[in-house]
Amino acid sequence: MGLLSRQCLDEMGFASVGARVRISDKASFYGCGNISIGDDVRIDDFCVLSAGPGGIFIGKHVHVAVFSSLIGAERIVLEDFSNISSRVSIYSNTDDFSGECMTNPTIPERFVNVRKAAVVVGRHVVIGAGTVILPGVTLGEGVAVGALSLVKDDLEDFGVYAGIPVRYIRPRSRKVLEVEKEFMAQRAVW
Repeated sequence: MGLLSRQCLDEMGFASVGARVRISDKASFYGCGNISIGDDVRIDDFCVLSAGPGGIFIGKHVHVAVFSSLIGAERIVLEDFSNISSRVSIYSNTDDFSGECMTNPTIPERFVNVRKAAVVVGRHVVIGAGTVILPGVTLGEGVAVGALSLVKDDLEDFGVYAGIPVRYIRPRSRKVLEVEKEFMAQRAVW
């Protein structure tokens, strides 16, 4: 994977870019001035980040895997230590599919009914490959979402969820919080 240089990242006009980021030169970015990227972030090949006025905010130690997309007019937040597996799609806006109006971005606003709502992916969340996250969803801290799931409602902290739409499967271990403390203590001596 070829990586964008720090100079290139600075020239792209992001709102902010942290230290030690690794971003593929094959990823695409739209609305860079509305995108903030924290320290130690990795964004892989063929990802698309398209930020509207609400912006995209990526915390520290976040991975966005190959072919994933974060798209929308409203705010999208990926909190620290979250992991977005390959082909995950996160939307903070969506067209009205009822047939009562028209759809797609080539149609003037008065003929469409776009629903816009922020999406928050909490700390230590892992989202399985091929999952779709719809507008207005908050994934609580430590949530694990199985592959090929559809998330249309909020998910409670430290739960394992899967399905279309997702349903609660079981609790997820909170040991990751202890591991984080150990990691941060080790990192302090680097």
